[in-house]
Amino acid sequence: MRLDHLSYAVSNHELVDTVQRLGLQLGGSFTDGGRHPRFGTRNFVLPIEGGVYVEVVAALDHPASDKAPFGQAVKARAEDGGGWLGFAVAVDDISPIEERLGRPAVDGHRLRPDGFDLTWKQLGVNDLIGDASLPYFIEWTSEPSQHPSLSGPVHVAAVACEIAGDRERVREWLGGSVESPIGGSDIQWVEAEENGLIAVHFRTAQGDIVRVD
Repeated sequence: MRLDHLSYAVSNHELVDTVQRLGLQLGGSFTDGGRHPRFGTRNFVLPIEGGVYVEVVAALDHPASDKAPFGQAVKARAEDGGGWLGFAVAVDDISPIEERLGRPAVDGHRLRPDGFDLTWKQLGVNDLIGDASLPYFIEWTSEPSQHPSLSGPVHVAAVACEIAGDRERVREWLGGSVESPIGGSDIQWVEAEENGLIAVHFRTAQGDIVRVD
C-alpha cells in the first residue's frame, strides 16, 4: 500500500487559474489529464517524486457529477471554497479491501486528450465524503507505464502532509499503521475544525519548502 495521488478540488471556472497558480508555486507544469466520464469531472496532473502525482480536479456541468460519489465530493469541496479534497492509496490487489469492507470496488476511467482510456478500480470515496481524513483505495488496471506520475518531468517532491482527524480510525481504515506517504516524508497530525488533508509541504527544484493549503 502506497500513496498514489493527492486531489485538489476547485470549480470548473477556476480550474485553469488554479493549475497555473499551483504550477508557479511549485515550479512544475501540469498536463491536461482529460475527463472522467462516469464521474462528471476532469483534471490536470502534476507528477511528483516517488511515483505519486497531484491532480487539480473540477466537476463538469454534467448529470454524472451529481450522481457519482466522486463527482459529488469534488463539487461539494469546490462549493465550500475549494482546496485539498483528499488522497488515494494504491494497492496491487483491491479484492482484500473489498472483502474487509464488505462491498465491491467500482470501475473508473479517464479519457486523456491523446485518446488513451486510463482505467482503474476504486473503493472508499463515500467514506471520504463522510470523513475527509480517510483515503480511498485504488488499483490501477492500465499498464504501469501509463500511470499519471509518468506523464511528464518531475521537479517537485512532497515532504509532509498535514492531516486532521482520528489517527486510530485512519490506521484501522487502512488495515494497519499509517506510514510516511512518500519515502523521506511524513504525516503531521494537526488540529482543525474539520477532518481532512489540510495542507501539503513540497520541496521544489529550487530547494525551498512550499506549503499549499
